[in-house]
Amino acid sequence: MARSRRGWIIAGVVIAVYCVAYVGFRVSRTEVWERDGEAYVIYPAGATALYYLFRPLSYADAALTGTQTHVGPHR
Repeated sequence: MARSRRGWIIAGVVIAVYCVAYVGFRVSRTEVWERDGEAYVIYPAGATALYYLFRPLSYADAALTGTQTHVGPHR
């Protein structure tokens, strides 16, 4: 019983750390594009792993807040 509970606690901590990491990334990498006035979370060019790591939360973020994503700088 204690082993199962410990597994749930570890899973909860991992999910919480994942969410906090995304929020920190989002806060530090959000820009408003002048052309359309929309907010975008800008992923660094060449950081494909980071893009795929946070992609599930970026879908939820877009649905809840309307913030879009973009890889690399806007041109």
